[in-house]
Amino acid sequence: MAKAITSRAEDYSQWYNDIVKKASLAEHSAVRGCMVIKPHGYGIWEMMKAQLDSMFKETGHVNAAFPLLIPKSFLSKEADHVEGFAKECAVVTHHRLMKDPDGKGVVVDPKAKLEEELIIRPTSETIIWNTYRDWIKSYRDLPLLINQWANVMRWEMRTRLFLRTSEFFWQEGHTAHSTAKEAIEETLLILDIYAKFAEEYMAMPVMKGVKTANERFAGAEDTYTIEGLMQDGKALQAGTSHFLGQNFAKAFNVKFSNADNKEEYVWATSWGVSTRLIGGMIMTHSDDDGLIIPPKLAPNPVVIIPIPKPNDQIDVVAQELIAKLKSLGIRAQYDRDPKKRPGFKFAEHELRGIPVRVGIGMRDLDKGQIEIARRDTKEKSYIPVGGAPQYIQELLDAIQSNLFEKAKKYRDEHITSADDFTTFKEVLESNGGFVSAHWDGTTETEKKIKELTKASIRCIPLNNPQEEGQCVLTGNPSKERVLFAKAY
Repeated sequence: MAKAITSRAEDYSQWYNDIVKKASLAEHSAVRGCMVIKPHGYGIWEMMKAQLDSMFKETGHVNAAFPLLIPKSFLSKEADHVEGFAKECAVVTHHRLMKDPDGKGVVVDPKAKLEEELIIRPTSETIIWNTYRDWIKSYRDLPLLINQWANVMRWEMRTRLFLRTSEFFWQEGHTAHSTAKEAIEETLLILDIYAKFAEEYMAMPVMKGVKTANERFAGAEDTYTIEGLMQDGKALQAGTSHFLGQNFAKAFNVKFSNADNKEEYVWATSWGVSTRLIGGMIMTHSDDDGLIIPPKLAPNPVVIIPIPKPNDQIDVVAQELIAKLKSLGIRAQYDRDPKKRPGFKFAEHELRGIPVRVGIGMRDLDKGQIEIARRDTKEKSYIPVGGAPQYIQELLDAIQSNLFEKAKKYRDEHITSADDFTTFKEVLESNGGFVSAHWDGTTETEKKIKELTKASIRCIPLNNPQEEGQCVLTGNPSKERVLFAKAY
């Protein structure tokens, strides 16, 4: 099975596509640019959702659901927002089909044209803030901390499963506050949640920072980001949290009476992560033999395989082990399929990224032991049956830690300082990764660097040290370094 996967060194892009397909994560749909997420891929997304949802709720957020369709006029109310999304919008113009008079299936009924076109949501700020106008009247109604799990549509010309598709699944938080200070604190709180999730659950180290004006979300005052580094040296924007100021409140006339009974516009945030995280997980950890899933995100972290085939004694040992693992909060799968040989099962589950494989055979049972293999390093151990549950629990923790440390080592080794444009270009072409360099703060220079190198400013790191320097391209004065990289 692994031979069906192109190596990273040969063609990284094809390696990624092969893993998505061969590990049975997703496939292209009949609708161009959209994907079908298969059960194994959706199981990973469910694990991500469950953990993030718990983290949101621990900080006082609640879930709601808003419409898929947005009146076109809503997008016109915030100028930067409509400009940012206009080219990506899918538009509904009619509400009914009819039988084709020529007998060729169905056609759009020309009499069913909508009075106002509807937009399939590319994001939900406009429909939500139109709703919030009725929900918010007083400072007593604030803060309003709402999250939505949804699918959205952004018409993409060049798509790639999980990383960039026309339709994708995500969560989008939309909060309202009485002061700018509270809204900014909320924005940074969510950024910290995203970073914690990425590092502690995805085992993916990230850089936290703020986007430049050129890269920020359409309609935001500031956009904060977490940026991961993939094994090919390209960056991945893994999550963003936006301070919206009062832009949407003013656009939709959302005001509240403060404690002094004076009317003010509310302050807003929005934030989101998507199924793109699955792509980030793949590219951070996987190898030429297939997918590697961090244990905390594996739908089933342990697979048990009978050797060479199941029998009553092996079944008993397997079921007892599953029960003991369950008592420790560890999910396990028993692959009892008698139609497949053990070698095939080993390769299949390795390809699918299962963190721990347990082999139970009669020869080992006669010795009172079972075989336990870890996916990340391929190491195998023979452990007494009675000690297996505790060993597996500790092994899963070790795998989670090892994946993070390995990814962090790679990331840290691929952060390079450059003080002149020749070095800047050489690093991007040879080593890749993040390049720390001075920038003169102008959008013109930022765009020129991207035009010349295909590298963009990924972020201005939080708590960035101030130092006098010269812009890597123009030589103009600069007071801090920013992180450049080629990116997905």
